[in-house]
Amino acid sequence: MTYIGEIAALSTVLCWAIGTLSFEASGRQIGSATVNFIRLALAWVILGIIATLTSRYMFIPLNATADEWLWLGMSGIVGFFLGDLCLFRAFIMIGPRLCTLVFTVAPVMTAILGWMILGETLTLLNCLGMAITLGGIAWVVSERKSDSASKLWCPSVLGVTLAVLAALGQALGMVLAKKVITDDTDAILANHIRMSLAVPAFAIMFLVLRWYPRVASGLKNRKAMAQLTLGTCVGPVLGVILLIESMKYLSAAVSQTFVALLPIVIIPFVMVIHKERVSPRAAIGAVIAVAGVAILFIK
Repeated sequence: MTYIGEIAALSTVLCWAIGTLSFEASGRQIGSATVNFIRLALAWVILGIIATLTSRYMFIPLNATADEWLWLGMSGIVGFFLGDLCLFRAFIMIGPRLCTLVFTVAPVMTAILGWMILGETLTLLNCLGMAITLGGIAWVVSERKSDSASKLWCPSVLGVTLAVLAALGQALGMVLAKKVITDDTDAILANHIRMSLAVPAFAIMFLVLRWYPRVASGLKNRKAMAQLTLGTCVGPVLGVILLIESMKYLSAAVSQTFVALLPIVIIPFVMVIHKERVSPRAAIGAVIAVAGVAILFIK
């Protein structure tokens, strides 16, 4: 028995944890919208260079089929562009903790869309593993501080709606990509195509909103660009390539469940970098989530 899909999915989450911390650090300096645009544009260039050096194609994936451009292109617009726009805005309106909690519905959405569009079905063990994993994650991210401000706090309806739309974008983006991903799919090419339509969409938005001065200012910030470049290499480049590899062997819903582990995987990094203490509740939730993942490894 091989566990290529599961290992690739877990590696994806590890890469995204490092990328998330890098983007968070750079976003504090140049803004999240600017980071979002630059990281995708930079990732698109890096993928083109890798493809050229490995003789896959000459910088632009023109050797892809029409179906690959259609489905992967739509996946990029829905997932990278629309989904991320809703996600970053939701972060601002309701905060990362509640946003992450709402985002745990993404695997369920992926399972439903995968069944409707791809005809995918899940085994009883798949459903059990997903339920336990998502339960552990929800237990961790739903923890609230016992201060008076948190008791009076009421989440924005629009913010929660945007978080749900972000989860839907993530789910639909994965299912659309899965439509043309086979055992022979070149993960670099697939990732490059997704970004080939997402980057122009961001460029048009920045042009219409006249945000290009923000990009110019961000590019001049060396510290932010160093952090952003690290995050791009391990996130949108390596992380998404690994995610596409996992989708060759796993259903879209199971792959998405592994991705949902991000709040758990990021805990050790936060402990080391920000010196934050982990509460007993977070530790218990992490153990529950890991137990669910262990079930997903059972063939």
